[in-house]
Amino acid sequence: MTSSTAPRTVGILIFPDVEILDFCGPFEVFASATLPPQTEDGPEPQLFAVFTVAERTEVVTCRGGLLVQPNHTLGSHPPLDLTVVPGGYGTRREQENPVVLDWIKRQRSSGALTTSVCTGAFLLGAAGLLDGLRATTHWATIDGLRARHPSTKVLADSRIVDEGEIITSAGVSAGIDMALHVVRRLHGDDIARRTARDMEYDWREGDGVMG
Repeated sequence: MTSSTAPRTVGILIFPDVEILDFCGPFEVFASATLPPQTEDGPEPQLFAVFTVAERTEVVTCRGGLLVQPNHTLGSHPPLDLTVVPGGYGTRREQENPVVLDWIKRQRSSGALTTSVCTGAFLLGAAGLLDGLRATTHWATIDGLRARHPSTKVLADSRIVDEGEIITSAGVSAGIDMALHVVRRLHGDDIARRTARDMEYDWREGDGVMG
C-alpha cells in the first residue's frame, strides 16, 4: 500500500454494458473521502486518487447508453492500491475475456485490495480469486454464481462479504456500502461517517456485512 501521507490509488474497471451505479457509486465514495481541514478555510486532503480503467482507449457505452471516456487503459494506469470490479450485463462477455481476467489477477498478485460489486463477482471467480472463499453477488445471480464456482461459498443474505484482501458486495447500490466499508477499514469510523454524510447517504453501518 501507499504511505499514510499519500492518497491510495483506486482503479475502477469499466467495460461495455457495465452497470452505471456499480462503478459510479464507489467512485463517488472514494472521491468524496477526505480528512478534515487543518484550518477553517484550509483544504480537505484527499484520501484516494480514483480513476476508471478500460481495456481500450475508446469511449465505453454503459448500460442505458451512458458514454464514459476511461481515464486509463489496462496497460497504462499507475500502480493500484485498490481495484473495483463492477457488474452488469457486460460481465457475461468479460468473464470469457482473458485480457481482463489476467489484469484482475495481476492486480491482486501485486497486492491491490480487490473488490467487486454485483455480478463483478463472476469476473473475480473466473480469474480464480474466489476459490475456497465466501462471496456474494446480486440476489438474482446467487444460484448462477454457485453453479459456476462450486468451490466458492456464496452467501445470499449478506450485503458485503469481507475476506481480507478480497471483498465482494451485492447488487448495484451495495457498491456504495462496500466502498464506505473499505473507507472505514482503512481510515476509521469517523472518516467513513463523514464521507457518507457529505454524500447525504443513509448509511446503515455494518448492515449485512460478513467479515
